[in-house]
Amino acid sequence: MELRAPFLTATLVSIVLGTVIAWTRNDAFNPAYFLLTLLGGAFAHLGTNIANDYYDHKSGNDEINKEFVRPFSGGSRTIQLGLLKPHEVLLGSLFFFGAATLIGLYLTLTSGPLLPIFIAVGLVSGFFYTAPPFNWVSKGIGEFLVGINFGALMTLGAYYVQTQALAIEPVLASIPVSLLIAGVLYINEFPDYAADKAVGKKTLVVRLGRDKAVYGYALIVLGAYVSVFIAVLFGVAPLYVLLALVPLPLAFESVRHAFKFHSKSSSLVPSNAVTIVLHLVTSLLISFGYLMSRFETVSLGYFVALIAVVTCALFTARSFLQIRKARILMST
Repeated sequence: MELRAPFLTATLVSIVLGTVIAWTRNDAFNPAYFLLTLLGGAFAHLGTNIANDYYDHKSGNDEINKEFVRPFSGGSRTIQLGLLKPHEVLLGSLFFFGAATLIGLYLTLTSGPLLPIFIAVGLVSGFFYTAPPFNWVSKGIGEFLVGINFGALMTLGAYYVQTQALAIEPVLASIPVSLLIAGVLYINEFPDYAADKAVGKKTLVVRLGRDKAVYGYALIVLGAYVSVFIAVLFGVAPLYVLLALVPLPLAFESVRHAFKFHSKSSSLVPSNAVTIVLHLVTSLLISFGYLMSRFETVSLGYFVALIAVVTCALFTARSFLQIRKARILMST
């Protein structure tokens, strides 16, 4: 419960993307470095999750939050349920940050001297996301930092570990990934609105109010797919990356649903869930597009079959969304 491990997909897809770009563009791939990068990123992510739980307890945020919808908002609830003591949660966070740092230092010795910059940015922005004295989220930049850390920073970091060089392409390719993970956090802040506002946790949703903040959600999610199209149009990303546009209809559906239920936390759940699906599927399709570009010829039949499979999967997710909405309407 405390680790909230299912959300580690945010780390997985960015590191996979950076590694795939390193292989397709530079023919560089070290499996051991990839696994260590993945492990270090996961440890930093877990440390961030747990630290956020501890400091949301310290501020009283999670204690007064009655509108949360697990597992999307309201923290893990392990402290509130008496399953873990606050000091145990803090020690857990420090343990994972320490483990991530050790892996990062090892990779620094083997991959290059610039890696400590990635480590420092990730640890400072992760631990102090809700921790004083910085408390980034209350300054209205928490969503931006999450997008940068779990998008551009991890993608470029994974690329650097493999190639020992910096490049602009991994950063540009990670823009939709950055936007969609920021979107996951952003839509999950809607159920926490009242509690966040009460303790001075000034997220963007609190600053804007839910009725205005929903326009930000639309801009973030749809902007991710616009960025995919622009990257391919200007030759920044290979043509096959257009595969990432396949989930666009589901994105429109999630945005439409959010406009209707932005102030009804239990009814908003389909948008919370679908945004996570959009981030995962879109990010993996970008990586797959890069992999396909590595081969000189790709059979048209294979390409059509791939689109058919992805489309079927998305229609399944859309059907789940419609069923969930129907149940909500019946219950109300």
